[in-house]
Amino acid sequence: MLKRINLTGNPNLGVYISVNEDVAIVPFDFPTEMENLIKEVLDVEIINTSIAGTNLNGALLTGNSNGFIASPYINDRELKTLRDNGINVEVIPGKYTAVGNIIAVNDYGVVASSALEAKAVKVIEDTLDVPVELSSVAGLDLLGSISVVTNKGFLVHRDSKPEEVELLRDIFKVEGDIGTVCRGLPFVGALAIANSKGVMVAEKTTGPEMARIEEALGFLDFDD
Repeated sequence: MLKRINLTGNPNLGVYISVNEDVAIVPFDFPTEMENLIKEVLDVEIINTSIAGTNLNGALLTGNSNGFIASPYINDRELKTLRDNGINVEVIPGKYTAVGNIIAVNDYGVVASSALEAKAVKVIEDTLDVPVELSSVAGLDLLGSISVVTNKGFLVHRDSKPEEVELLRDIFKVEGDIGTVCRGLPFVGALAIANSKGVMVAEKTTGPEMARIEEALGFLDFDD
């Protein structure tokens, strides 16, 4: 299912919401109608919490079906909330605050900023139970901000080189493509949320952009 939504006038869905196949982790006081829409489109349960005392859940938390990686600034109460809800979550060591911006992940692999240290890579591999590749794409280390990745496909920054797209295909074990959202913006990970069951994008995303997203994320059925 694909859906264009207006997050109270803010297009940055991926900055505020972190999702995997089973849950969406959203801030406190999130509009009930928005939570219901997320549940409908992505077929997930909702967990309400702050991360590091903020509402930037998507920027400060990222994960796959095996677990989540959190900012080093997440507090004990927030960790307890996640773990009490059955979430396997570990804190990344080091100075990397916005882990959701620098890590792109699905259930088959991770591409992360080349600035990550070995101890951080080890935590990611152990928690998410997938291999980690360190790389930049389109000249950027913000892998989570410039890509939307699921177990069915991925969409990545429009300036990604063909060999970079091929690298992502090899790591994530799914097909994908370059594209934009919100009338030409390339930071697709900051402006959309998705899993293998659905995708939600900011409402200014155009029809042609939606068609590209639908194909890249594997929602087209070519069997007919």
